[in-house]
Formats: sequence, C-alpha cells, structure tokens
Amino acid sequence: MAQPTAHEALIYLMVVMSAADRDMTDAELAIIGETIRNWPVFEGFDDDIIAVARQCQQILQEDDGLERILNAVRDVVPAKLHDTAYAIAVEVAAADRHVEPEEARMLHIVRSRLHLEPLVAAAIERTAQARRRRL
Repeated sequence: MAQPTAHEALIYLMVVMSAADRDMTDAELAIIGETIRNWPVFEGFDDDIIAVARQCQQILQEDDGLERILNAVRDVVPAKLHDTAYAIAVEVAAADRHVEPEEARMLHIVRSRLHLEPLVAAAIERTAQARRRRL
C-alpha cells in the first residue's frame, strides 16, 4: 500500500469505523459525507470519496489490512490532529445513536493506536453523546 495522504487516512478511518459492526448504515454514510464537506480538517480535499473508500475496502481484504490502515492513520495524520481523528471516528460510531460492541472495541483500538489521553478521549465521546441527545 502506498502511503495515503492525511485526508485519505482519515477517510479510511471513517470507513473502518462504519464497517466495524459489518453494517454500514445510511446514518454513518451521511456523517462521513457531512464530515468531509464541513470539517476544516478536510479543506482542500477534492478527490473522489468513493474511490478512496474502495481503496480502503481493498486494503481491509488483505490479511494485515486493518493494522496497515491504523498505522497509516497514526503515521500520516499529524500528532496535533490525533484528537481530531478520534473525534471523526467517534462521530461515525455514534451516527445511529447507538455504539455497537464491535464499534466500541474499534474505538478502544484507535484510542490506543493514537496514544490519546483517557480524559481527552472521554471528553470527545461525551461531546458526541451530548450532540445527539433528544428531549
């Protein structure tokens, strides 16, 4: 796998999170599109999102695909944006207002891989929960 750009690595991370429970929901796909269109970290990204997602799926089919993707996220996304990467992962996991056990496990793996402080990760997770609450 050629080293992805930081934008591609973040999209890979969103695809991994969406596929963690083997069910890519419409809500998760909507969050992925919304994130790419609206988050400042994606400014300047104008590649084909579908092509990048397909690349990710191809990599995931390989024996060490998940490891390679997680390592790429850690290595190509600047350390100052690791909390942003985690926030993106949490947004996708929480898109349908319920985090499946597989998604929770994947978030734990991402947290560890990005070496996030527990309080930072907890704050990001709590913010995503608060944003999705209804009366």
